[in-house]
Amino acid sequence: MKRLLAFHVISRHTLRLHPPWHRLGRTTCLLLYAEHWICIEGNIASGKTTCLEYFSKTSNLEVLTEPVSKWRNIQGHNPLALMYQDPVRWGLTLQTYVQLTMLDRHLSTMSAPVRMMERSIYSAKYIFVENLYRSGKMPEVDFAVLSEWFDWITSNIDIPVDLIVYLQTTPQTCYERLTQRCREEEKVIPLEYLETIHQLYEDWLINQMSFKVPAPVLVIPANHDLQKMLHQYEEHRGKILMGSK
Repeated sequence: MKRLLAFHVISRHTLRLHPPWHRLGRTTCLLLYAEHWICIEGNIASGKTTCLEYFSKTSNLEVLTEPVSKWRNIQGHNPLALMYQDPVRWGLTLQTYVQLTMLDRHLSTMSAPVRMMERSIYSAKYIFVENLYRSGKMPEVDFAVLSEWFDWITSNIDIPVDLIVYLQTTPQTCYERLTQRCREEEKVIPLEYLETIHQLYEDWLINQMSFKVPAPVLVIPANHDLQKMLHQYEEHRGKILMGSK
């Protein structure tokens, strides 16, 4: 009697999260399809949304934006606005939820071979939590709690990132764009805040002197106008989507 050979087509992400090999017999083969995970990083108003919208038209690619709508409304509360108004009181509240929602983004089931995410759980910790703590707006005990959580997550869960695209923009350009788009929570953001975020990004992704960088970094100068930026995205398409078929 001939044995039938069963083929299971799964992603390597699924394999990491739900290892099925102990349940599969000797006549079963696993076929892994390639994945490519891209994180778009940059300061506030650096052009991440424009970048994501441009590549969202690409076939076999899914785009995940930051879950800002969740940060603005959790059971009727707006922790994002509260944090900007009083970071000492609400920094831990917001960043705990940011860490959770970004982890959920990283681990959600992929619907295409290529995934492009707005920021990452890494920048949530290395940039925004770090800024709150260094500026004296996050108590040491709050920082310790978030750090313990982050260290446990990154030590026990494989968070895939294959490429970081850093939209390098001057703080002044970000400030001009920010004032033009008039988002309610951002009205209280001063230029000095953007300067601090910029330096944290530079130390992490350019100088690579603050924290471990989880993937190769592609730097795209992003001070230009819309048409120039679209041209740059097309110019770098091959490098950015190198995992796509």
